Amino acid sequence: MTLPTKHKALVLKAQNDLSIETFDVYHPEAGELLVRVEAVALNPADWKLRDRGFQRYPTVLGLDAAGVVVAVGDGVKSTAVGDKIFYAGYLSDLSLGTFQQYNKTRPEFASKIPPNLTFEQAATIPLALTTAATGLYGKVQPSGGAGLTPSWTPEGRGKYAGQPLVVFGGSSSVGQYAIQLAKLSGFSPIITTVSSYNVELVKSLGATHTIDRHLSSREIANEVKKITSEPVKVIYDAISLSETQDAAYDVLASGGILIIVLGAKVDKDKITPDKKIIGTHGSCYSPVNRELGISLCSHLTELVASGDIKPNASEVVPGGLTSISKALDRLANNAISGKKLVVHPSETV
Repeated sequence: MTLPTKHKALVLKAQNDLSIETFDVYHPEAGELLVRVEAVALNPADWKLRDRGFQRYPTVLGLDAAGVVVAVGDGVKSTAVGDKIFYAGYLSDLSLGTFQQYNKTRPEFASKIPPNLTFEQAATIPLALTTAATGLYGKVQPSGGAGLTPSWTPEGRGKYAGQPLVVFGGSSSVGQYAIQLAKLSGFSPIITTVSSYNVELVKSLGATHTIDRHLSSREIANEVKKITSEPVKVIYDAISLSETQDAAYDVLASGGILIIVLGAKVDKDKITPDKKIIGTHGSCYSPVNRELGISLCSHLTELVASGDIKPNASEVVPGGLTSISKALDRLANNAISGKKLVVHPSETV
């Protein structure tokens, strides 16, 4: 396969300063893959990193991708040139961000795309699913999770039958995957907060009951009590604003764990020693999550091929990498609901 010598990348040069730059096409080192990026999905983290600053410039943002392997480094045996894969990006190196036409990843953090998924669908999965999975199944420690048995293992499938679980923000990307994983784990009922226009979406993914997300904290707690008399020991707050964290903490039973995806904002006057709050971090590259991430990625092709895990709905934004900045503005303005924006880097002029 003949590769180009140059490719284009969307570079964050300073806070809120994105520009298209031309780079040499990377060379995969031992244990690495070089990928022609066919589709990238946008995440809320992308606009926050753009607007609020990053610890190192320049950098290439982008945390979700799907593409075709075009070269492999020494020692790679599980993945070959021509394989179609999907994977999460990482921001420790310019070559690992996904907002570019070629990038690198590692085979243990990549999964092959089954025939029933397009590049666009596959690109919506990695980061949000890993975040949901880490929150539910990661070790009970900072950046970990609730310590449950992973639902993709024989011993974890259906293990928590009859136990309730609540997801705040069920139509968010992370929320959608948290619902699906909870269903595989056997949780019932699976209760989620959601806007009325996304009720059918979350029910199609496995939510058994929905609560209007606009209700007050007290009203949400009362609605949960109407649905189940069992103590709610696991809550996943996929939104993690101060109001959702407070509402979730009110619902959480003694001995339970609240999983959050942003910094802890629970009212300090509410906090008691019998309830844990775990801030999760959904990157396979993190040492805390590495073992769990490798396990998930090794089962992911099967999970999506069977339909046990369904991708987010997507909207393709034309224009390639040059369209990303305006698309991130839409995310920042809360103009997207129930789906992910996807871009084709190859369309960049």
